[in-house]
Amino acid sequence: MAHGRDTTVVLALVLLCGLLHGELAESTVYTVGDSGGWTFGSGSWSQGKSFRAGDVLLFKYAPGAHNVVAVDAAGYNSCSAPGGAVRYSSGNDRVTLSRGTSFFICGVPGHCAAGMKMAVTAA
Repeated sequence: MAHGRDTTVVLALVLLCGLLHGELAESTVYTVGDSGGWTFGSGSWSQGKSFRAGDVLLFKYAPGAHNVVAVDAAGYNSCSAPGGAVRYSSGNDRVTLSRGTSFFICGVPGHCAAGMKMAVTAA
């Protein structure tokens, strides 16, 4: 009897791993702003796209000219980054989306206010 139970457990683990792998394999990498990258006017880039949890946003920009700051809704609306906000500055930043809405702004003074911000909702 124990052998049958062991086989069932192993089979269940294999199926679970297959499901998880399949879900991860379906994730998509999106370059924010397409060929133009993360810059002024790219805030509307996400409109009309369907994102899923696990998808990756690739923010490409000239380091020093811009950055990316992950903020909450209040930070998005006020163009301000709370203490402890995650900041990216490599110019080639990868952010994996979680389920729900993620908010991003450029933290360079004046850039967010000029429209360099984006909200992305992942199912």
